[in-house]
Amino acid sequence: MRVGIFGIGLAAYWPQFEGLRERLEGYQRSIEARLRELGADVVSAGLVDTAQGARRAGETLAGVDLVMVYAATYATSSQVLPVVQAAGAPVVILNLQPTRTLDYEGMTTAEWLANCSACCVPEIAGAFTRARIPYRTVTGTLLDDDPAWDILREWLDAARAVHSLRRARIGFLGHTYPGMLDLYSDFTQVQAQTGAHVEILEIDDLVERVESADTAAIEQKGAEIRETFDLVDAGVDPIAAEITPEVFEWSARVAVGLDRLVEDFALDGLTYYYRGVGGNMAERVTAGLIVGNSLLTARGVPAAGEGDLKTNLGMLLLDRLGAGGSYTEFYALDFDEELILMGHDGPGHLAIADGRPVARALKLYHGKSGAGLSIEMKVRLGPVTILGVTQTADGRLKLIAAEGESIPGPTFRIGNTNSRIRFASGPRTFFDAWCAEGPTHHVALGVGHQLSRIRKVADLLGLELSVV
Repeated sequence: MRVGIFGIGLAAYWPQFEGLRERLEGYQRSIEARLRELGADVVSAGLVDTAQGARRAGETLAGVDLVMVYAATYATSSQVLPVVQAAGAPVVILNLQPTRTLDYEGMTTAEWLANCSACCVPEIAGAFTRARIPYRTVTGTLLDDDPAWDILREWLDAARAVHSLRRARIGFLGHTYPGMLDLYSDFTQVQAQTGAHVEILEIDDLVERVESADTAAIEQKGAEIRETFDLVDAGVDPIAAEITPEVFEWSARVAVGLDRLVEDFALDGLTYYYRGVGGNMAERVTAGLIVGNSLLTARGVPAAGEGDLKTNLGMLLLDRLGAGGSYTEFYALDFDEELILMGHDGPGHLAIADGRPVARALKLYHGKSGAGLSIEMKVRLGPVTILGVTQTADGRLKLIAAEGESIPGPTFRIGNTNSRIRFASGPRTFFDAWCAEGPTHHVALGVGHQLSRIRKVADLLGLELSVV
């Protein structure tokens, strides 16, 4: 993720005030160093002080993911507009002055000019508005402990997540669960609005890799599964079963095939569902996907079942924000304890699990074909965020998000992920408000309160965001 930066000043000042330009360039270098400390690959166009210089700066910054304009002192907007027009990237204006306050009695014009970052920011904002260029401002100081740096860190995090999404290759294996009208997606619109490429896969692409998996790889994957999961008995659910060697080996074999599929097609995510017929190979492979796809999700290749491409995008965004992003739906409402049970029949994001996840064998998957090894987990206790990706009536993608808390207490032991989530407004009010936004029935569930960064992600993507 490349961040372009240029400072601005007025060429007329330099012969009038000796050392002013050099001082401002020093401030800019300190900003660039701080951005690098925050993980940015910084491309600097230096200090721009003329309209002609702005043209050259724009060429330098072409192709970056984010442009930061450092308002070092007053400059005309004609020195700014050409740069961002040429760069063609989202813009953040840095209104960062060197000090918190000023020496009013001893102030000189030169010293004021070294501190007048705010002077030209409204002018730039006005010019950008008339030029239809979206912009954001961050106001504060250059001091290390200034809150502005936390805001800039969030912009970098958001830009990094968007950078990843725009370059992502999402495998679409099989088809959407028949009849789930909320999940159907237009692949062209997904790429047009997010940049993500959808790689259409046949079930045969996976079947061949599962069938050709070698013994050593299967044994190694089996060891990984034992290290990751607690293998448990059937329990009380009549559809649960004992984990036989055959069931375990099959899940390990399918996981090996999934690893090869991801590697061979260079996938950053996987959306999948396939029904199969009468116990054929396609059905058997599909039934063995949950464990392998949970392992993939934990290592940064999010997998979404039932052919839900939109939620897969939300999972990828939360993962790239460092929040996880587990495939989830609303399970039930608990009106006595004022919480919502949220989970799915897999996969789960194991990296954000509370304790060790559980693997349980099931004789059948409710509403689906086949049988096999499934998982149980709940997300880490504490602050959480849910992120839904849906579509408006005119086909635009839309984000829906809410913050809550994952709380302790009993959950289902039926081979599904399941978490107890409490939202501030209570289950009645929250659920009605969520449904009023036209969601799909799945969300990505991540750890931490992420709304501030999600707002910035939505801004950079140019997508509508509704906060519930």
